[in-house]
Amino acid sequence: MNDTVTEATELDAMSIAEILEALPHRYPFLMIDKIIDINGDESAVGIKNITFNEPIFQGHFPGNPIFPGVLIIEGMAQTAGAIVIKHDGNANGKKIVMMLGVDNARFRKPAGPGDRLEFHISKMHRRRNVGRYEAKAIVDGKVVAEAEITAMIVGADS
Repeated sequence: MNDTVTEATELDAMSIAEILEALPHRYPFLMIDKIIDINGDESAVGIKNITFNEPIFQGHFPGNPIFPGVLIIEGMAQTAGAIVIKHDGNANGKKIVMMLGVDNARFRKPAGPGDRLEFHISKMHRRRNVGRYEAKAIVDGKVVAEAEITAMIVGADS
């Protein structure tokens, strides 16, 4: 009999209440509704349910609503930031994650009302307070956007 215990990686999730605790973003700029399949700060899937009632569709574009690519990038970054804060601990709201850069961004297909955006985030590397994440936005199993996001953890009063 083998007495060795293999430690399994526990996948976790974040509700909207936990996301609001981790991130300073609020309506209308919070781009994620929940986060699932969290594996520490290694990977996660953020979920954004796009509805026609979002204020952005009044001007982007009337008669042909398309969710803006920059907001898809923001959703990717918010997902990465939330899992980093959850993993590291928020120190009573005194830490925030700020985006430093976006590289290799590509937009493949539009997303719009009725779509469920999934932000698939995977850590490329992290050194102390700076991390780099590979991110893909997926709708119905198809990649609609992708990018590499670099972010830094800072004190909220910095």
